[in-house]
Amino acid sequence: GVGGYGYLWEPLWWVGMVTMLVGETANFVAYMFAPAVLVAPLGALSIIVSAVLAHFMLNEKLQRVGVLGCILCIVGSTVIILHAPEERSPDSVEQIWRLATQPTFLCYAALAVAVSLLLMLYCAPRYGQTNIMIYVGICSVIGSLTVMSIKAVGIAIKLTIQGVNQAGYFQTWMFVTVSAICLIIQLVYLNKALDTFNTALVSPIYYAMFTTLTILASAIMFKDWSGQSASIIASETCGFLTVLAGIIVLHSTKEPDQNLSPDLYASLTAPLPPKIYWHIQGNGDVGKQKEDESLPCDFITVVRQDYFV
Repeated sequence: GVGGYGYLWEPLWWVGMVTMLVGETANFVAYMFAPAVLVAPLGALSIIVSAVLAHFMLNEKLQRVGVLGCILCIVGSTVIILHAPEERSPDSVEQIWRLATQPTFLCYAALAVAVSLLLMLYCAPRYGQTNIMIYVGICSVIGSLTVMSIKAVGIAIKLTIQGVNQAGYFQTWMFVTVSAICLIIQLVYLNKALDTFNTALVSPIYYAMFTTLTILASAIMFKDWSGQSASIIASETCGFLTVLAGIIVLHSTKEPDQNLSPDLYASLTAPLPPKIYWHIQGNGDVGKQKEDESLPCDFITVVRQDYFV
């Protein structure tokens, strides 16, 4: 758990990665037909499924508080679904490119890249092993750009399947390139975060930051909230906050990692050096005695000092 790449040699990690890719493929399809404001928050449902499966397959007991967290996630997700905006599907990848190059989204993208570079080049080497927000922040900021580019690629694929070929536009391949680069960076730093810090801490923080930034990026680029009333937007926000509360409650029931490294365990269980008592004998001589040894009657304790090597 030092944020390295040792997990690449674990067969079980590759099994999990393949399974995750299958799920992300389905998630990719969802972005073709639904706005990111709807799809991103519903990722909390996967956490509920993971908790239930862990209860039955891994003997990780799901406490009553954890059940409450699952209920909160379901209620919040239902509110989001009922108030989600309608999908506005562009007619071509060129139209998506115009949305991506509008000044407001360019400012967001530039700020996201600048923050990511600062975290990766300056903060990660210095504070990455001690501050959970570094790795999670990189995943979340880059992840918001990943979703926007993947949604553009998905729409291009959907239009091509419908008979309007988008492969001939250079914008399509630009979105594919951005998607691949951002996805690789996101996966690398997400694995670093999970390898370095407790999953019970990483998951809710990552979900909150990633979903919030994805909703913000989608609202800027695709204008998902355009035409919606303030009450509906407030309902969606309350639904997301309810889901977030459920995630926090669910993960608060997980026990912290009790496994310690051998060196750390040895340092914590090693016996402390003996304590030394300094004495003055009746004739003026100074002597010292260990704590577990009996003291002569003619010695008078004047100083007790802990002795450290």
